[in-house]
Amino acid sequence: MTTDIKEIDDTDVVREADAAVERIVAARRAIETVIFGQREVVEKALVTVLAGGHGLLVGVPGLAKTKLVETMGTVLGLDERRIQFTPDLMPSDILGSEVLDQSPDGTRSFRFVRGPVFAQLLMADEINRASPRTQSALLQAMQEYHVTVAGARHDLPSPFHVLATQNPLEQEGTYPLPEAQLDRFLTQIDIHHPDRDAERRILIETTGAAETAPEAVLNSTELMRFQQLVRRLPAGESVVEAILDLVRSARPGDGEDQEARLISWGPGPRASQALMLTVRARALLDGRLAPSVDDVVALAESVLQHRMALTFAARADGHTVREVIARLVARLG
Repeated sequence: MTTDIKEIDDTDVVREADAAVERIVAARRAIETVIFGQREVVEKALVTVLAGGHGLLVGVPGLAKTKLVETMGTVLGLDERRIQFTPDLMPSDILGSEVLDQSPDGTRSFRFVRGPVFAQLLMADEINRASPRTQSALLQAMQEYHVTVAGARHDLPSPFHVLATQNPLEQEGTYPLPEAQLDRFLTQIDIHHPDRDAERRILIETTGAAETAPEAVLNSTELMRFQQLVRRLPAGESVVEAILDLVRSARPGDGEDQEARLISWGPGPRASQALMLTVRARALLDGRLAPSVDDVVALAESVLQHRMALTFAARADGHTVREVIARLVARLG
């Protein structure tokens, strides 16, 4: 009986995945009609959302980070909002606050006015420019999926995703996110300059009288169904072992392991969970029913780089987190 149930469940997964792939690929193409030359960035952003998590977009100004989030909100059918973080931004500016209302008969009562965090897709622009107090208010909402104001709980909409941005160049007047709060982001997505051909297309297609506008492909109900499907995709033993080997090797050690001696602190079990979800999402995005070790290799840097740090001696010798991750990934063979 158990085998029969499993076969039925597997059949359902295959049927649902086949139908989902067509819709997800259509959404990806719709995004790429607006965002040029950033195919890997679009892929990782979609993987992050399909896996049900939040993403940290890191790149210099002018690389279409804001445009990416706006386009994803339209294509995925999500209520999208943007917050520009500044040093004087207060938690109430994000979460909302209670206001005193007076009715015509003179009765007074408090009414909760929702802040911009009550969105399905929230862009937290330059999140490291806000004070730690404001950062923690948003990051708590990201973890708990609700906010508490004046002792009353207010649930956030479903689905709820945050795509935050950081400028890696200018650090003056910023408040770097603490390590424990960085761990709330499922992935860190680095955005680089486009290649020459992509930049040529940008010049031609975005400076004319009309620009390509994104079209809605999915809706929030479909997206949540696909997110549940991602969790049902099977992961083989080789993938599980690759994730365990990679994450555990990224933790500090004092033995003969040269890379481990370079690491000051490393990723916890949440990184393993993040890799398990994201490799499944990437497989579905590519039209596959199960992830492979190649997916682990492709997503290792995005999942691990903001969850680990090198020792002072390692940094002084010129080592970087990305370099160390690349060495650890090479061991997976």
